[in-house]
Amino acid sequence: MINLYEVTETNNMIEKENLDVRTITLGISLMDCVDSDLNRLNDKIYQKIYEAAKDLVKTGEEIAREFGIPIVNKRISVTPIALVGGAACRSEEDFVSIARTLDRVAHEVGVNFLGGYSALVSKGMTAADELLIRSIPQALAATERVCSSVNVGSTRTGINMDAVKLMGEVILQTAEHTREADSLGCAKLVVFCNAPDDNPFMAGAFHGVTEADRVINVGVSGPGVVKTALEKVRGESFEVLCETIKKTAFKVTRVGQLVAKEASKLLGVPFGIVDLSLAPTPAIGDSVADILCEIGLEYAGAPGTTAALALLNDQVKKGGVMASSYVGGLSGAFIPVSEDQGMIDAVTAGALSLEKLEAMTCVCSVGLDMIAIPGDTKATTISGIIADEMAIGMVNQKTTAVRVIPVIGKGVGESVEFGGLLGHAPIMQVNPFSCDAFINRGGRIPAPIHSFKN
Repeated sequence: MINLYEVTETNNMIEKENLDVRTITLGISLMDCVDSDLNRLNDKIYQKIYEAAKDLVKTGEEIAREFGIPIVNKRISVTPIALVGGAACRSEEDFVSIARTLDRVAHEVGVNFLGGYSALVSKGMTAADELLIRSIPQALAATERVCSSVNVGSTRTGINMDAVKLMGEVILQTAEHTREADSLGCAKLVVFCNAPDDNPFMAGAFHGVTEADRVINVGVSGPGVVKTALEKVRGESFEVLCETIKKTAFKVTRVGQLVAKEASKLLGVPFGIVDLSLAPTPAIGDSVADILCEIGLEYAGAPGTTAALALLNDQVKKGGVMASSYVGGLSGAFIPVSEDQGMIDAVTAGALSLEKLEAMTCVCSVGLDMIAIPGDTKATTISGIIADEMAIGMVNQKTTAVRVIPVIGKGVGESVEFGGLLGHAPIMQVNPFSCDAFINRGGRIPAPIHSFKN
């Protein structure tokens, strides 16, 4: 039973501490749309998504009104399009036509984003995979709501360095294609190692091939709630600190479970997972970096930051798994620079560098996220950054990702304004030394020894 105190407590979390359900994401399988005729394929994709998602936004708004819980985004994820379009697409332009169809239906049903313009190439690339990857710059420039991701490595298979090299080039081309919007296309493109099949968070969401025909996944976020809880135990021991985070994560996850079950019932779609991720926004008081400061750091990036983030991430997961039988996705703490005012402040103060961020990704939920870098950064340097992050994920058996934005025409000392949830970011310095010979070797980095578990 829920008592009056818990109702009041949850209301305070929503009204004063920025608690929200960040997204309801409807995953839709497009495997039954596969067709060798491109026009028929596009028609099938449009019809399948429209029929499945036409009530998604309305349902989300109804739940928000009924329970008084803000639901910020309603989104769709689909089967990786490289798999769906392989039989019909003979050129990059053919794949771009599918991206336009996805964007059109996303507008029609009213969702914020649609993820799944994706390829899974951790061990090798088919002709369709490579065509889709090469089409990404044009596809993201031609659409508004489509998001793209490419999984280039895993603990089981190693790192596909040919794909890593190609993605460095693709990210730079995407920046060029969208330079009039400060290279915003790159904000909709993620490179993964160990990508989860059930991630509701953009830009990396896609509907995995192991998933049901349709499924509802919910992403909950509450950095402000955690920070407020920690303010009440300032100066206490690590044991008290950990218990406070864990209990708060439990409460936040229960909110997500409630929304997910209700959405599942109203839409007649199976419930998938709750992703409890402390995903910040540019709003004051909604910052993961501020939690790190509350734990005891002057700025995110100060000595002790990696340990504090490891503690936070672990306690969030422990609290979440007690609150729901189906916690999945990424679940933990996100550290995007542009979307977190505290992170921006740390970069501006000189406390946080790209290298320190990379170290922090060893213990957080994702990786180098929403980081603006100089527009004249070489493609091989971007590939080197990707390779480093993929290696962290592969060796540590965790999901890692890279979402960097080379802002064409801007350099270190300048900043870029993306707006909305994407926020703004200072251009961060990139190590100037070359990794060309390393990236140009070609082939694969083998899987680590601990991958052999059969």
